[in-house]
Amino acid sequence: MPKRSRAGTEYDRTFLPLGVKLMVSYLLVTLVPISLFGYLANRIMIDSIRSQATSSIQGTLQQIKDNIVYKLEDTIRLSDSLYYDETIAKHLMHYEEGWVSYEATTKYLIPAFRKTIESTNRKVWLSVYLKNETLPEIYYDMSGDRLRTNGSFFDMLHLKRIVREPWYEEFPEESYGNTIVWRQIGDDVRYGRISLLRRMVDTSSPLNLQEIGMMRFTVYLSDLFESVNSGKIGSGTSLYIANEAGDIYHSSGGWTDGKDVAEAKRQGDPLVIEQTLPWLGWRLIAIVPNQLLEQNTAKVTRMTWMIGSLSFLIISFIAWFVGRFFSRRISKLLFVLESFRRGDYHKRFRYRGNDEFAIIAQAINQLGEQTESLIKEVYVTNLKKKEAELESLQAQINPHFLYNTLSSISRLAKFGEVDKQHQMIMNLAKFYRLSLNNGQTIITIASEVEQVQAYLNIQLIKYGDRVQAEFRIDPSIVNLTTIKLILQPFVENVLEHAWRGDRIHLRIEGQLEEGRVVFRIIDDGIGMPRHALQSLFQEQAQEKRGYGIRNVHERIQLYYGKPYGVLIHSRSGIGTTVVVTIPAQGAARP
Repeated sequence: MPKRSRAGTEYDRTFLPLGVKLMVSYLLVTLVPISLFGYLANRIMIDSIRSQATSSIQGTLQQIKDNIVYKLEDTIRLSDSLYYDETIAKHLMHYEEGWVSYEATTKYLIPAFRKTIESTNRKVWLSVYLKNETLPEIYYDMSGDRLRTNGSFFDMLHLKRIVREPWYEEFPEESYGNTIVWRQIGDDVRYGRISLLRRMVDTSSPLNLQEIGMMRFTVYLSDLFESVNSGKIGSGTSLYIANEAGDIYHSSGGWTDGKDVAEAKRQGDPLVIEQTLPWLGWRLIAIVPNQLLEQNTAKVTRMTWMIGSLSFLIISFIAWFVGRFFSRRISKLLFVLESFRRGDYHKRFRYRGNDEFAIIAQAINQLGEQTESLIKEVYVTNLKKKEAELESLQAQINPHFLYNTLSSISRLAKFGEVDKQHQMIMNLAKFYRLSLNNGQTIITIASEVEQVQAYLNIQLIKYGDRVQAEFRIDPSIVNLTTIKLILQPFVENVLEHAWRGDRIHLRIEGQLEEGRVVFRIIDDGIGMPRHALQSLFQEQAQEKRGYGIRNVHERIQLYYGKPYGVLIHSRSGIGTTVVVTIPAQGAARP
């Protein structure tokens, strides 16, 4: 056998290839391959059986949850039919007594309420509390479990009956179409019921919702949880409906004595699966005994246990021998590789043997040296690239501003308005002095705000009192730093695109929020439709407005990273708010 060096040309005659060593090791373990593979097959089969059983149980539990959710949504649907009915709201807001009140009650309100409760085959008690006291009260006997006695029915009551009830006083602020509360009030706990509580509002003006009453849909818990049956899962299983405090509202199965769910978890034997019920915030809990999951695995386990026991000692000895033989070498290799993973490329693999490990050691050492050198080169290259990209993006901002301003100065000169001409020239000089900033990209927030003020001063000369601008800058951020020209493009967009009529109001805010500097440019202009708002950040957008926004957004993310940038909130006919976020970085040097 020829000699070759460690560099790859010649090896010594004592060189023993790693393949030979591995082959000898594998020959030893061929005595027990059937046992080993049988054990692995057994484990896979048991895991598969348990997984199938668990999946089946979870699927059944999901079906039970879906049934509960359907009934909750069905009740919400009933409330929707009243909440969004503008005709009902119109009749409830008639404060004329006599025939008008009687006609509204008998010809519309009563039929509408009756139609609502008759649109479902479940027992529902609808109570409508009206703010308009010119409408009459209609109600049944107040005593006993009226829902069980009367079946589905409705009451019309005056709101003054509940204004001092704690649940009414604590009712959350109205959010259009979303404020819905499920709660047990009054005698609900006593008779095993729960109520859906929801305001009745004048929906003709979603931005100015006026309360005109309250509605309460009361249903039985037993009706909602009718599908909670442990028999659907298996023998010995228990199902619970419990709140966050652990109070049980409904149960089914073997542990109906109220055994604490936390105790079941602590024992570790049963499988505990939980599902959260929407709107209620309660939990659907299934406690599945371990034997239910493993009832089909006992035979498979017995078949492989004897084979595993016999082969255990042999496999353990071989694994110990082979592991000890290679572990020392591999440990050295892993130590160096782990150092490389952490970014420390100074470590070297020192190995005295004369086999493949020697070649690996040399290759890894060379890799460390080359990687360390490449990292330095790539770091310098990326740094220069980043600076070049930032300068390129910086140079693209506001390409027509100078031309437009000079045209305005020319018109002022033509009409002999020397004072305004002088002011515009001085503000233009100040604007470009602050923009250029001796070639520096990073400036103080005070300079950035001053640059925007200079720009606005130029525009105020042009537009006069048609433009109103307001600055609200937190003094604590003025000495922090920012990349320049991140505010002016948005102010320019407002003055070019946001006019609604012949006047516009603009507010520029800046404040410190959780370690970030947040700017907001707010206008009361025409706003933007949703499709236009979604296209602003797309590269194919050709509008100047989208181009300027992308420019600022890309510059911020290029310099500070992905967590920062530009967000825009806008509604047509209301206005636009631009949110610019940068990190709160150190104050500039005085």
